[in-house]
Amino acid sequence: MRFSKLQRELYKITCKNINFQIHCSAYPMRSQYGSTNLPRYWITLEKEIIFDYPKQFVKTDGTVKNISGHKRYYPYESDVSKISDLIREYIDTPKNEVFDKTFENDFWGLINILKAVDRRNGTKRLLKLKKKTKNISANKIIEARLKFLKNSDNMKTD
Repeated sequence: MRFSKLQRELYKITCKNINFQIHCSAYPMRSQYGSTNLPRYWITLEKEIIFDYPKQFVKTDGTVKNISGHKRYYPYESDVSKISDLIREYIDTPKNEVFDKTFENDFWGLINILKAVDRRNGTKRLLKLKKKTKNISANKIIEARLKFLKNSDNMKTD
């Protein structure tokens, strides 16, 4: 599946009141030894990059951290398809199960980001997630959503 299709599906369930964007791209790398594509996944909130694969996950020796059990060498072995699969799994999970479900293949802390931006999760669940997670990116999204909700409530009472 093309990423743009997956991106459209994800945007259907994300909060429209904050500037959240998710991107995936592959940059060609050519050298005298051969060529490959450098895959990248990144998420922005109000134009600030809050999630960046591989930058946040590849160590200086080229191995990918947060993958338990075996070493992977970026860019020749990347997690981009696994990240896409995880997003697809999140989208396909019924809304009444998504908040409490444990996503076994979340090696990057992506699920809490998705839960934070998911418009199906209201104030009560956002506050519960805020207490539970230490994910800085998810907390930034929660703060942005709570700020918007507070401002929209204030506008209703004025």
